[in-house]
Amino acid sequence: MRDMDELRPPKLGRLLALWRESRAAEDPLERVLVCNGRILSECCFFQGERVYGDGAEALADLTGRQMEALLLRLAEGGGFERRRPRGETVNPEFDAARFEALRGE
Repeated sequence: MRDMDELRPPKLGRLLALWRESRAAEDPLERVLVCNGRILSECCFFQGERVYGDGAEALADLTGRQMEALLLRLAEGGGFERRRPRGETVNPEFDAARFEALRGE
């Protein structure tokens, strides 16, 4: 998975447009994958630039598990920062990017 530091959730109208644009795929599973690839190509950014040029590029780079994790984050409002429960201490030495890489996402 390529580096990314921002997920920008799309507006509902754009999601509907992407779904409609994916109609060419007759198989329902293929349609979902094509649409999800297009969604991620428009929502994944690194240092202000889009990570993927199009949906096919996103599909070629991501595993199913990675796609699912990114789509879940988008559904929760985007972003990579995890909210900490109240009272939880912060470890200044913790490297979130390294943790995510080791976790396999």
